[in-house]
Amino acid sequence: MDMSNPIYHDNKKAREHLESLRWPDGPWCPHCGDTESCVRVKGKSARPGLHYCNSCKGQFTVTVGTLFERSKVPLSKWLLAFHLMAASKKGVSAHQLHRMLGVTYKTAWFMAHRIREAMREKADEPLGGASKTVEADETFIGGKAKGKGKKGGYTHKEAVVSLVERGGKVRSVHVPKVNASTLKPVLYTQIDRASRLSTDQAKHYKTAGQQFASHISVDHSIKEYVRGDAHTNTLEGYFAILKRGIGGVYQHVSGTHLKRYLGEFDFRYNTRQMSDFERADLALQGIEGKRLTYRRTTGGARPSAH
Repeated sequence: MDMSNPIYHDNKKAREHLESLRWPDGPWCPHCGDTESCVRVKGKSARPGLHYCNSCKGQFTVTVGTLFERSKVPLSKWLLAFHLMAASKKGVSAHQLHRMLGVTYKTAWFMAHRIREAMREKADEPLGGASKTVEADETFIGGKAKGKGKKGGYTHKEAVVSLVERGGKVRSVHVPKVNASTLKPVLYTQIDRASRLSTDQAKHYKTAGQQFASHISVDHSIKEYVRGDAHTNTLEGYFAILKRGIGGVYQHVSGTHLKRYLGEFDFRYNTRQMSDFERADLALQGIEGKRLTYRRTTGGARPSAH
Protein backbone atom coordinates (compact mmCIF):
# COMPACT_ATOMS: atom_id res chain seq x y z
CA MET A 1 0.00 0.00 0.00
CA ASP A 2 1.73 3.19 -1.22
CA MET A 3 1.17 6.01 1.24
CA SER A 4 3.92 8.30 -0.14
CA ASN A 5 1.45 10.38 -2.16
CA PRO A 6 1.75 14.01 -0.95
CA ILE A 7 -2.05 14.31 -0.50
CA TYR A 8 -1.64 12.12 2.60
CA HIS A 9 0.97 14.39 4.20
CA ASP A 10 0.51 17.92 2.81
CA ASN A 11 -2.75 19.71 3.67
CA LYS A 12 -2.49 22.03 0.65
CA LYS A 13 -2.12 19.06 -1.71
CA ALA A 14 -4.97 17.29 0.10
CA ARG A 15 -7.25 20.33 -0.31
CA GLU A 16 -6.37 20.70 -4.00
CA HIS A 17 -7.12 17.01 -4.56
CA LEU A 18 -10.49 17.32 -2.85
CA GLU A 19 -11.29 20.44 -4.88
CA SER A 20 -10.54 18.55 -8.10
CA LEU A 21 -12.96 15.80 -7.05
CA ARG A 22 -15.75 17.97 -5.70
CA TRP A 23 -15.41 20.87 -8.13
CA PRO A 24 -14.29 19.34 -11.46
CA ASP A 25 -15.89 22.25 -13.36
CA GLY A 26 -14.88 24.98 -10.90
CA PRO A 27 -16.07 26.02 -7.43
CA TRP A 28 -19.74 26.44 -6.61
CA CYS A 29 -21.32 27.97 -3.53
CA PRO A 30 -22.70 25.42 -1.04
CA HIS A 31 -24.90 28.15 0.48
CA CYS A 32 -26.86 29.23 -2.62
CA GLY A 33 -25.64 26.90 -5.37
CA ASP A 34 -24.25 29.69 -7.57
CA THR A 35 -21.58 28.56 -10.03
CA GLU A 36 -20.79 31.84 -11.78
CA SER A 37 -19.93 34.32 -9.03
CA CYS A 38 -17.47 32.41 -6.85
CA VAL A 39 -13.92 33.71 -6.49
CA ARG A 40 -10.95 32.60 -4.44
CA VAL A 41 -10.08 34.96 -1.59
CA LYS A 42 -6.45 36.02 -1.82
CA GLY A 43 -4.16 37.69 0.65
CA LYS A 44 -1.94 36.69 3.53
CA SER A 45 -4.76 36.89 6.07
CA ALA A 46 -7.14 34.65 4.08
CA ARG A 47 -7.59 31.04 5.12
CA PRO A 48 -6.17 28.53 2.64
CA GLY A 49 -8.78 27.55 0.07
CA LEU A 50 -11.28 30.25 1.11
CA HIS A 51 -13.79 31.32 -1.53
CA TYR A 52 -16.31 34.18 -1.67
CA CYS A 53 -19.70 34.10 -3.38
CA ASN A 54 -20.69 37.45 -4.90
CA SER A 55 -24.25 36.22 -5.24
CA CYS A 56 -25.12 35.46 -1.59
CA LYS A 57 -22.07 37.18 -0.02
CA GLY A 58 -21.12 33.96 1.75
CA GLN A 59 -17.68 32.49 2.33
CA PHE A 60 -16.79 28.84 2.02
CA THR A 61 -14.08 26.26 1.48
CA VAL A 62 -14.28 22.87 -0.21
CA THR A 63 -15.14 21.20 3.10
CA VAL A 64 -18.34 23.20 3.77
CA GLY A 65 -21.42 21.01 3.43
CA THR A 66 -19.42 17.79 3.77
CA LEU A 67 -18.54 15.43 6.59
CA PHE A 68 -15.22 17.32 6.90
CA GLU A 69 -16.95 20.56 7.89
CA ARG A 70 -15.66 21.93 11.20
CA SER A 71 -13.40 18.95 11.71
CA LYS A 72 -10.17 19.74 13.53
CA VAL A 73 -8.43 16.73 11.98
CA PRO A 74 -6.04 17.82 9.18
CA LEU A 75 -7.46 17.12 5.74
CA SER A 76 -4.39 15.08 4.75
CA LYS A 77 -5.12 12.67 7.62
CA TRP A 78 -8.72 12.38 6.47
CA LEU A 79 -7.61 11.43 2.97
CA LEU A 80 -5.17 8.86 4.34
CA ALA A 81 -7.94 7.35 6.48
CA PHE A 82 -10.17 7.09 3.40
CA HIS A 83 -7.38 5.32 1.52
CA LEU A 84 -6.69 2.88 4.34
CA MET A 85 -10.34 1.89 4.67
CA ALA A 86 -10.83 1.67 0.91
CA ALA A 87 -7.72 -0.45 0.38
CA SER A 88 -8.16 -2.95 3.22
CA LYS A 89 -10.28 -5.88 2.07
CA LYS A 90 -11.48 -6.75 5.57
CA GLY A 91 -11.47 -3.25 7.04
CA VAL A 92 -9.27 -1.27 9.42
CA SER A 93 -9.90 -1.08 13.15
CA ALA A 94 -10.19 2.25 14.94
CA HIS A 95 -7.16 1.22 17.01
CA GLN A 96 -5.08 0.85 13.86
CA LEU A 97 -6.29 4.21 12.52
CA HIS A 98 -5.46 5.73 15.89
CA ARG A 99 -1.89 4.43 15.63
CA MET A 100 -1.30 5.22 11.95
CA LEU A 101 -2.89 8.67 11.91
CA GLY A 102 -1.60 9.86 15.26
CA VAL A 103 -5.07 10.81 16.55
CA THR A 104 -6.91 9.70 19.67
CA TYR A 105 -8.86 6.46 19.62
CA LYS A 106 -12.12 8.36 20.07
CA THR A 107 -11.30 10.54 17.05
CA ALA A 108 -10.31 7.50 14.95
CA TRP A 109 -13.57 5.74 15.86
CA PHE A 110 -15.58 8.81 14.87
CA MET A 111 -13.63 9.24 11.62
CA ALA A 112 -14.18 5.59 10.66
CA HIS A 113 -17.95 5.94 11.07
CA ARG A 114 -18.02 9.09 8.98
CA ILE A 115 -16.08 7.32 6.25
CA ARG A 116 -18.49 4.36 6.36
CA GLU A 117 -21.36 6.79 5.94
CA ALA A 118 -19.64 8.25 2.86
CA MET A 119 -19.24 4.73 1.46
CA ARG A 120 -22.92 3.87 1.82
CA GLU A 121 -24.52 3.89 -1.61
CA LYS A 122 -28.04 5.07 -2.30
CA ALA A 123 -30.20 2.20 -3.52
CA ASP A 124 -31.63 4.18 -6.43
CA GLU A 125 -31.87 1.33 -8.92
CA PRO A 126 -33.09 -2.22 -8.24
CA LEU A 127 -30.67 -5.07 -8.82
CA GLY A 128 -31.06 -7.48 -11.71
CA GLY A 129 -33.42 -7.22 -14.63
CA ALA A 130 -34.47 -9.30 -17.60
CA SER A 131 -32.21 -12.35 -18.16
CA LYS A 132 -30.27 -11.56 -14.96
CA THR A 133 -30.00 -13.64 -11.80
CA VAL A 134 -30.04 -12.22 -8.28
CA GLU A 135 -29.08 -14.35 -5.29
CA ALA A 136 -30.67 -13.74 -1.90
CA ASP A 137 -29.54 -15.20 1.40
CA GLU A 138 -29.25 -14.28 5.05
CA THR A 139 -26.52 -14.47 7.65
CA PHE A 140 -26.15 -13.60 11.32
CA ILE A 141 -23.56 -11.27 12.82
CA GLY A 142 -22.40 -11.62 16.41
CA GLY A 143 -20.26 -13.59 18.80
CA LYS A 144 -21.01 -16.48 21.09
CA ALA A 145 -23.92 -16.36 23.50
CA LYS A 146 -22.83 -15.03 26.89
CA GLY A 147 -23.57 -16.60 30.24
CA LYS A 148 -23.09 -19.98 31.84
CA GLY A 149 -25.03 -22.72 30.12
CA LYS A 150 -25.92 -20.54 27.13
CA LYS A 151 -26.18 -22.48 23.90
CA GLY A 152 -25.70 -21.43 20.32
CA GLY A 153 -28.39 -20.21 17.98
CA TYR A 154 -29.17 -16.83 16.50
CA THR A 155 -31.31 -15.04 19.11
CA HIS A 156 -28.31 -13.02 20.36
CA LYS A 157 -27.11 -12.12 16.85
CA GLU A 158 -28.04 -9.45 14.31
CA ALA A 159 -29.76 -10.64 11.14
CA VAL A 160 -28.55 -9.49 7.73
CA VAL A 161 -30.10 -10.25 4.35
CA SER A 162 -27.90 -9.71 1.30
CA LEU A 163 -28.73 -9.61 -2.38
CA VAL A 164 -26.18 -9.93 -5.17
CA GLU A 165 -26.61 -9.61 -8.90
CA ARG A 166 -24.30 -12.18 -10.44
CA GLY A 167 -21.43 -10.31 -12.02
CA GLY A 168 -22.73 -7.10 -10.45
CA LYS A 169 -23.36 -5.42 -7.13
CA VAL A 170 -24.20 -6.66 -3.66
CA ARG A 171 -26.65 -4.94 -1.33
CA SER A 172 -27.00 -5.79 2.37
CA VAL A 173 -29.78 -4.84 4.77
CA HIS A 174 -29.93 -5.18 8.56
CA VAL A 175 -33.33 -6.69 9.46
CA PRO A 176 -34.87 -7.21 12.92
CA LYS A 177 -35.47 -10.92 12.22
CA VAL A 178 -35.56 -13.33 9.32
CA ASN A 179 -39.09 -14.17 8.23
CA ALA A 180 -41.37 -13.56 5.27
CA SER A 181 -42.74 -10.25 6.61
CA THR A 182 -39.28 -8.68 6.98
CA LEU A 183 -37.75 -10.14 3.80
CA LYS A 184 -40.58 -9.43 1.34
CA PRO A 185 -40.19 -5.62 1.46
CA VAL A 186 -36.45 -5.98 0.88
CA LEU A 187 -36.84 -8.37 -2.05
CA TYR A 188 -39.68 -6.44 -3.67
CA THR A 189 -38.02 -3.01 -3.47
CA GLN A 190 -34.40 -3.98 -4.13
CA ILE A 191 -34.78 -6.53 -6.96
CA ASP A 192 -36.24 -5.95 -10.41
CA ARG A 193 -39.28 -8.23 -10.79
CA ALA A 194 -38.00 -9.32 -14.24
CA SER A 195 -35.04 -11.03 -12.54
CA ARG A 196 -34.54 -14.69 -11.81
CA LEU A 197 -34.29 -15.18 -8.05
CA SER A 198 -31.88 -17.80 -6.67
CA THR A 199 -32.12 -18.79 -2.99
CA ASP A 200 -31.96 -21.76 -0.68
CA GLN A 201 -35.13 -23.67 0.21
CA ALA A 202 -36.05 -21.58 3.26
CA LYS A 203 -39.81 -21.16 3.39
CA HIS A 204 -39.65 -17.37 3.72
CA TYR A 205 -38.51 -17.17 0.07
CA LYS A 206 -41.22 -19.36 -1.45
CA THR A 207 -44.10 -16.89 -1.64
CA ALA A 208 -41.86 -13.95 -2.46
CA GLY A 209 -40.19 -15.91 -5.24
CA GLN A 210 -43.50 -16.10 -7.12
CA GLN A 211 -43.29 -12.38 -7.81
CA PHE A 212 -40.21 -12.72 -10.01
CA ALA A 213 -39.65 -14.03 -13.52
CA SER A 214 -38.58 -17.33 -12.01
CA HIS A 215 -37.36 -18.72 -8.70
CA ILE A 216 -34.68 -21.39 -8.45
CA SER A 217 -33.40 -22.86 -5.21
CA VAL A 218 -31.13 -25.44 -3.62
CA ASP A 219 -31.74 -27.47 -0.48
CA HIS A 220 -28.90 -26.96 1.98
CA SER A 221 -30.55 -29.32 4.48
CA ILE A 222 -29.62 -32.27 2.27
CA LYS A 223 -26.19 -30.77 1.46
CA GLU A 224 -27.27 -29.64 -1.97
CA TYR A 225 -25.32 -26.48 -2.78
CA VAL A 226 -25.38 -26.37 -6.59
CA ARG A 227 -27.95 -27.71 -9.02
CA GLY A 228 -27.38 -26.41 -12.49
CA ASP A 229 -27.59 -22.62 -12.25
CA ALA A 230 -29.27 -22.71 -8.84
CA HIS A 231 -26.94 -21.73 -5.98
CA THR A 232 -26.07 -18.95 -3.55
CA ASN A 233 -22.30 -19.42 -3.82
CA THR A 234 -21.67 -15.80 -4.81
CA LEU A 235 -23.19 -14.63 -1.54
CA GLU A 236 -21.41 -17.32 0.45
CA GLY A 237 -18.12 -15.88 -0.80
CA TYR A 238 -19.22 -12.37 0.18
CA PHE A 239 -20.37 -13.53 3.63
CA ALA A 240 -16.95 -15.13 4.20
CA ILE A 241 -15.25 -11.75 3.70
CA LEU A 242 -17.86 -9.95 5.79
CA LYS A 243 -17.56 -12.33 8.73
CA ARG A 244 -13.76 -12.42 8.66
CA GLY A 245 -13.77 -8.64 8.76
CA ILE A 246 -16.39 -8.28 11.49
CA GLY A 247 -14.98 -11.07 13.64
CA GLY A 248 -11.27 -10.64 12.98
CA VAL A 249 -10.85 -6.88 12.59
CA TYR A 250 -13.78 -5.20 14.33
CA GLN A 251 -14.52 -8.02 16.80
CA HIS A 252 -17.78 -6.47 17.95
CA VAL A 253 -20.37 -4.43 16.06
CA SER A 254 -23.49 -3.03 17.71
CA GLY A 255 -26.83 -3.24 15.97
CA THR A 256 -27.00 0.56 16.07
CA HIS A 257 -24.10 0.94 13.64
CA LEU A 258 -24.32 -2.35 11.72
CA LYS A 259 -25.84 -0.67 8.64
CA ARG A 260 -22.69 1.44 8.26
CA TYR A 261 -20.38 -1.57 8.48
CA LEU A 262 -22.53 -3.32 5.88
CA GLY A 263 -22.26 -0.24 3.67
CA GLU A 264 -18.47 -0.38 4.01
CA PHE A 265 -18.20 -4.04 2.97
CA ASP A 266 -20.77 -3.62 0.19
CA PHE A 267 -18.84 -0.64 -1.16
CA ARG A 268 -15.52 -2.48 -1.34
CA TYR A 269 -17.15 -5.48 -3.00
CA ASN A 270 -18.96 -3.32 -5.54
CA THR A 271 -15.73 -1.50 -6.47
CA ARG A 272 -13.55 -4.61 -6.52
CA GLN A 273 -12.45 -3.94 -10.11
CA MET A 274 -11.05 -0.51 -9.18
CA SER A 275 -7.59 0.33 -7.91
CA ASP A 276 -7.23 1.35 -4.26
CA PHE A 277 -6.77 5.00 -5.26
CA GLU A 278 -9.83 4.97 -7.54
CA ARG A 279 -11.90 3.37 -4.77
CA ALA A 280 -10.77 5.97 -2.23
CA ASP A 281 -11.59 8.82 -4.62
CA LEU A 282 -15.05 7.36 -5.25
CA ALA A 283 -15.64 7.16 -1.49
CA LEU A 284 -14.57 10.81 -1.18
CA GLN A 285 -17.32 11.75 -3.61
CA GLY A 286 -19.82 10.44 -1.05
CA ILE A 287 -18.99 13.10 1.56
CA GLU A 288 -21.62 15.55 0.31
CA GLY A 289 -24.22 16.51 2.88
CA LYS A 290 -23.20 13.83 5.36
CA ARG A 291 -22.19 15.62 8.51
CA LEU A 292 -22.58 13.18 11.39
CA THR A 293 -22.96 13.87 15.07
CA TYR A 294 -23.23 11.12 17.67
CA ARG A 295 -24.88 11.39 21.03
CA ARG A 296 -23.40 9.26 23.74
CA THR A 297 -26.32 6.99 24.54
CA THR A 298 -26.31 3.59 26.17
CA GLY A 299 -25.32 0.89 23.68
CA GLY A 300 -25.34 3.41 20.83
CA ALA A 301 -22.65 5.96 20.09
CA ARG A 302 -20.31 4.98 22.89
CA PRO A 303 -17.04 3.80 21.29
CA SER A 304 -16.79 0.03 21.41
CA ALA A 305 -13.69 -2.16 21.54
CA HIS A 306 -12.75 -1.95 17.88
